[in-house]
Amino acid sequence: MNNAVVVPTHKGPNPGMLAVLYTLLFCIGLYPVTMLYKMPYWPGPWEQASTILSYFQSYGDRALFCIVLQFGAMVCLGLFTATVVSRLHFLGARAAGTYIALFGGFLVVADSFAGTMAMWAMLRPPVIGDSAVVMALYYLGFGLGGPGFSVPMGLLIAGVSVTAAFMKLLPKWVIVFGLVLAVAGELSWLQLAFPKLIFLIPLVRFPGFIWLISVGFMLPKSRKAPLAA
Repeated sequence: MNNAVVVPTHKGPNPGMLAVLYTLLFCIGLYPVTMLYKMPYWPGPWEQASTILSYFQSYGDRALFCIVLQFGAMVCLGLFTATVVSRLHFLGARAAGTYIALFGGFLVVADSFAGTMAMWAMLRPPVIGDSAVVMALYYLGFGLGGPGFSVPMGLLIAGVSVTAAFMKLLPKWVIVFGLVLAVAGELSWLQLAFPKLIFLIPLVRFPGFIWLISVGFMLPKSRKAPLAA
Protein backbone atom coordinates (compact mmCIF):
# COMPACT_ATOMS: atom_id res chain seq x y z
CA MET A 1 0.00 0.00 0.00
CA ASN A 2 1.38 3.39 -0.98
CA ASN A 3 1.46 5.67 2.08
CA ALA A 4 3.16 8.58 0.33
CA VAL A 5 1.74 11.93 1.35
CA VAL A 6 1.01 14.36 -1.47
CA VAL A 7 1.95 17.91 -0.43
CA PRO A 8 -0.28 20.54 -2.13
CA THR A 9 1.87 23.03 -4.03
CA HIS A 10 0.83 26.45 -5.29
CA LYS A 11 0.81 26.78 -9.06
CA GLY A 12 1.85 30.04 -10.64
CA PRO A 13 4.82 32.21 -11.65
CA ASN A 14 7.81 32.40 -9.33
CA PRO A 15 7.28 35.68 -7.42
CA GLY A 16 10.98 35.89 -6.58
CA MET A 17 11.91 35.92 -10.26
CA LEU A 18 9.17 38.47 -10.97
CA ALA A 19 10.60 40.70 -8.22
CA VAL A 20 14.10 40.35 -9.68
CA LEU A 21 12.86 41.20 -13.17
CA TYR A 22 10.93 44.20 -11.81
CA THR A 23 14.07 45.43 -10.03
CA LEU A 24 16.32 44.96 -13.08
CA LEU A 25 13.97 46.69 -15.51
CA PHE A 26 13.39 49.62 -13.16
CA CYS A 27 17.07 50.13 -12.33
CA ILE A 28 18.28 49.73 -15.91
CA GLY A 29 15.71 52.32 -16.92
CA LEU A 30 17.09 54.71 -14.31
CA TYR A 31 20.71 54.38 -15.44
CA PRO A 32 20.76 56.90 -18.34
CA VAL A 33 18.89 59.55 -16.37
CA THR A 34 21.12 59.52 -13.28
CA MET A 35 24.61 60.79 -12.51
CA LEU A 36 25.85 57.19 -12.90
CA TYR A 37 25.65 57.76 -16.67
CA LYS A 38 26.50 61.41 -17.23
CA MET A 39 25.31 64.87 -16.32
CA PRO A 40 22.77 66.33 -16.44
CA TYR A 41 20.39 63.91 -14.73
CA TRP A 42 16.58 63.77 -14.45
CA PRO A 43 15.53 67.03 -12.73
CA GLY A 44 13.58 66.87 -9.48
CA PRO A 45 10.43 68.86 -8.74
CA TRP A 46 12.47 71.35 -6.70
CA GLU A 47 14.34 72.49 -9.84
CA GLN A 48 13.55 75.70 -11.68
CA ALA A 49 11.06 75.38 -14.55
CA SER A 50 13.78 76.42 -17.01
CA THR A 51 16.01 73.54 -15.86
CA ILE A 52 13.18 71.00 -16.20
CA LEU A 53 12.17 72.25 -19.65
CA SER A 54 15.75 72.33 -20.91
CA TYR A 55 16.43 68.77 -19.78
CA PHE A 56 13.45 67.15 -21.48
CA GLN A 57 13.80 69.24 -24.62
CA SER A 58 17.48 68.27 -24.91
CA TYR A 59 17.54 64.72 -23.52
CA GLY A 60 14.15 63.32 -24.40
CA ASP A 61 15.70 60.08 -25.69
CA ARG A 62 17.13 59.29 -22.25
CA ALA A 63 13.81 60.03 -20.59
CA LEU A 64 11.93 57.88 -23.11
CA PHE A 65 14.26 54.93 -22.49
CA CYS A 66 13.62 55.30 -18.76
CA ILE A 67 9.83 55.42 -18.93
CA VAL A 68 9.57 52.53 -21.41
CA LEU A 69 11.53 50.19 -19.12
CA GLN A 70 9.67 51.39 -16.04
CA PHE A 71 6.37 50.72 -17.78
CA GLY A 72 7.53 47.14 -18.38
CA ALA A 73 8.73 46.86 -14.80
CA MET A 74 5.23 47.61 -13.54
CA VAL A 75 3.83 44.63 -15.46
CA CYS A 76 6.18 42.45 -13.41
CA LEU A 77 5.08 44.14 -10.18
CA GLY A 78 1.42 43.55 -11.05
CA LEU A 79 2.11 39.86 -11.68
CA PHE A 80 4.08 39.69 -8.42
CA THR A 81 1.14 41.16 -6.51
CA ALA A 82 -1.38 38.76 -8.03
CA THR A 83 0.88 35.75 -7.45
CA VAL A 84 1.76 36.58 -3.83
CA VAL A 85 -1.87 37.25 -2.87
CA SER A 86 -2.93 34.04 -4.60
CA ARG A 87 -0.24 32.14 -2.69
CA LEU A 88 -1.32 33.63 0.64
CA HIS A 89 -4.88 32.48 -0.07
CA PHE A 90 -3.55 29.04 -1.03
CA LEU A 91 -1.67 28.87 2.27
CA GLY A 92 -4.89 29.54 4.15
CA ALA A 93 -4.97 33.34 4.62
CA ARG A 94 -8.50 34.67 5.00
CA ALA A 95 -7.74 38.05 6.61
CA ALA A 96 -8.34 41.46 5.07
CA GLY A 97 -4.58 41.96 4.75
CA THR A 98 -4.46 39.99 1.51
CA TYR A 99 -7.05 42.27 -0.11
CA ILE A 100 -5.26 45.36 1.21
CA ALA A 101 -2.09 44.04 -0.42
CA LEU A 102 -3.94 43.35 -3.68
CA PHE A 103 -5.48 46.84 -3.69
CA GLY A 104 -2.12 48.47 -2.92
CA GLY A 105 -0.17 46.52 -5.52
CA PHE A 106 -2.65 47.09 -8.33
CA LEU A 107 -2.93 50.79 -7.42
CA VAL A 108 0.87 51.13 -7.63
CA VAL A 109 0.73 49.68 -11.12
CA ALA A 110 -2.23 51.83 -12.21
CA ASP A 111 -0.64 55.04 -10.90
CA SER A 112 2.70 54.20 -12.47
CA PHE A 113 1.10 53.36 -15.82
CA ALA A 114 -0.69 56.72 -15.76
CA GLY A 115 2.48 58.53 -14.68
CA THR A 116 4.63 57.03 -17.45
CA MET A 117 1.95 57.83 -20.02
CA ALA A 118 1.90 61.45 -18.81
CA MET A 119 5.68 61.59 -19.27
CA TRP A 120 5.43 59.91 -22.68
CA ALA A 121 2.85 62.48 -23.78
CA MET A 122 5.10 65.26 -22.50
CA LEU A 123 7.90 64.11 -24.80
CA ARG A 124 5.83 64.10 -27.99
CA PRO A 125 7.11 66.65 -30.59
CA PRO A 126 3.86 68.68 -30.70
CA VAL A 127 3.88 68.98 -26.89
CA ILE A 128 7.51 69.40 -25.82
CA GLY A 129 7.66 72.96 -27.14
CA ASP A 130 4.73 74.14 -25.01
CA SER A 131 6.28 75.02 -21.66
CA ALA A 132 3.00 75.23 -19.73
CA VAL A 133 1.81 71.81 -20.90
CA VAL A 134 5.22 70.25 -20.32
CA MET A 135 5.32 71.49 -16.73
CA ALA A 136 1.77 70.33 -16.05
CA LEU A 137 2.49 66.83 -17.37
CA TYR A 138 5.83 66.73 -15.52
CA TYR A 139 4.25 67.47 -12.15
CA LEU A 140 1.39 65.05 -12.87
CA GLY A 141 3.92 62.34 -13.72
CA PHE A 142 5.88 63.09 -10.57
CA GLY A 143 2.78 62.94 -8.39
CA LEU A 144 1.67 59.61 -9.83
CA GLY A 145 5.17 58.12 -9.73
CA GLY A 146 6.15 59.69 -6.39
CA PRO A 147 3.55 59.64 -3.59
CA GLY A 148 1.27 57.83 -6.07
CA PHE A 149 3.81 55.01 -5.93
CA SER A 150 4.98 55.02 -2.33
CA VAL A 151 1.60 55.25 -0.57
CA PRO A 152 -0.01 52.22 -2.27
CA MET A 153 3.30 50.36 -2.16
CA GLY A 154 3.15 50.80 1.61
CA LEU A 155 -0.29 49.14 1.55
CA LEU A 156 1.04 46.21 -0.49
CA ILE A 157 3.96 45.75 1.89
CA ALA A 158 1.82 46.14 5.02
CA GLY A 159 -0.86 43.73 3.80
CA VAL A 160 1.65 40.98 3.05
CA SER A 161 3.78 41.60 6.15
CA VAL A 162 0.93 41.58 8.66
CA THR A 163 -0.69 38.50 7.11
CA ALA A 164 2.64 36.66 7.01
CA ALA A 165 3.36 37.65 10.63
CA PHE A 166 0.11 36.14 11.94
CA MET A 167 0.64 32.96 9.93
CA LYS A 168 4.40 32.75 10.64
CA LEU A 169 5.20 32.46 6.94
CA LEU A 170 8.26 34.72 6.75
CA PRO A 171 11.35 35.41 8.88
CA LYS A 172 10.90 38.10 11.51
CA TRP A 173 13.47 40.40 9.90
CA VAL A 174 11.51 40.42 6.63
CA ILE A 175 8.29 41.27 8.49
CA VAL A 176 9.88 44.04 10.60
CA PHE A 177 11.67 45.43 7.55
CA GLY A 178 8.37 45.42 5.68
CA LEU A 179 6.50 47.21 8.45
CA VAL A 180 9.15 49.96 8.57
CA LEU A 181 8.84 50.43 4.80
CA ALA A 182 5.05 50.42 5.05
CA VAL A 183 5.07 53.21 7.65
CA ALA A 184 7.43 55.27 5.48
CA GLY A 185 5.14 54.69 2.51
CA GLU A 186 2.01 55.83 4.31
CA LEU A 187 3.76 58.91 5.68
CA SER A 188 4.99 59.87 2.21
CA TRP A 189 1.63 61.42 1.30
CA LEU A 190 2.70 64.33 3.49
CA GLN A 191 5.31 65.15 0.85
CA LEU A 192 2.53 66.75 -1.19
CA ALA A 193 2.28 69.48 1.44
CA PHE A 194 5.83 69.32 2.83
CA PRO A 195 8.28 68.91 -0.09
CA LYS A 196 11.26 68.26 2.20
CA LEU A 197 9.76 64.85 3.02
CA ILE A 198 10.56 63.69 -0.50
CA PHE A 199 13.22 61.36 0.95
CA LEU A 200 10.42 59.04 2.08
CA ILE A 201 9.66 58.10 -1.53
CA PRO A 202 13.10 56.62 -2.42
CA LEU A 203 13.21 55.17 1.10
CA VAL A 204 10.24 53.00 0.11
CA ARG A 205 11.28 52.41 -3.50
CA PHE A 206 14.88 51.21 -3.26
CA PRO A 207 14.91 49.16 -0.02
CA GLY A 208 11.57 47.90 -1.31
CA PHE A 209 13.43 45.98 -4.01
CA ILE A 210 15.14 43.92 -1.31
CA TRP A 211 11.86 43.28 0.49
CA LEU A 212 10.04 42.20 -2.68
CA ILE A 213 12.80 39.79 -3.70
CA SER A 214 13.04 38.36 -0.17
CA VAL A 215 9.28 37.76 0.03
CA GLY A 216 9.20 36.32 -3.46
CA PHE A 217 11.77 33.64 -2.66
CA MET A 218 10.97 33.03 1.02
CA LEU A 219 7.17 32.78 1.00
CA PRO A 220 6.32 29.07 1.26
CA LYS A 221 5.05 27.42 -1.90
CA SER A 222 3.52 24.34 -0.28
CA ARG A 223 0.97 23.81 2.46
CA LYS A 224 1.93 21.62 5.38
CA ALA A 225 1.02 18.05 4.71
CA PRO A 226 -1.62 16.55 7.02
CA LEU A 227 -0.38 14.11 9.62
CA ALA A 228 -0.84 10.45 8.67
CA ALA A 229 -3.51 8.61 10.58
